[in-house]
Amino acid sequence: MPKRKTVTRHGTLRTLKNVSYENQVTVWLMQDGWQVFRPVLDDGHSTDILISDGPNYFRVQVKTVDASNEQRFIENRWQESNVDVVVVFARDSNWGYVLPAFTEYRRKLNAQGHHKFTTNKREFLRAFHKV
Repeated sequence: MPKRKTVTRHGTLRTLKNVSYENQVTVWLMQDGWQVFRPVLDDGHSTDILISDGPNYFRVQVKTVDASNEQRFIENRWQESNVDVVVVFARDSNWGYVLPAFTEYRRKLNAQGHHKFTTNKREFLRAFHKV
């Protein structure tokens, strides 16, 4: 069996983990029938995933937070970018939130209109369809 015998640098490991969350959302949305597009480079555009049902397109931003507290604030890092939906995963836990993009500087993660899910396809899609 293959075994990785090298050390992955901290910054690289963080990037790999973040991309894995984006990939998970991509898979779940594809399995739900969405056309899914991934930007070659999203730096400065705040769009991790672009989805379409045919005539309509929506921009999705995927974020991660520490899993310690659902009452925490999430900062708006997509301001002035046209993002429609934000998916937030709790690192090192099994839950997340789907929320419409907001314009304030920050908002509580568990604010009204934000939909919690456990990290499985069924619960994610249930939350996603409520936004």
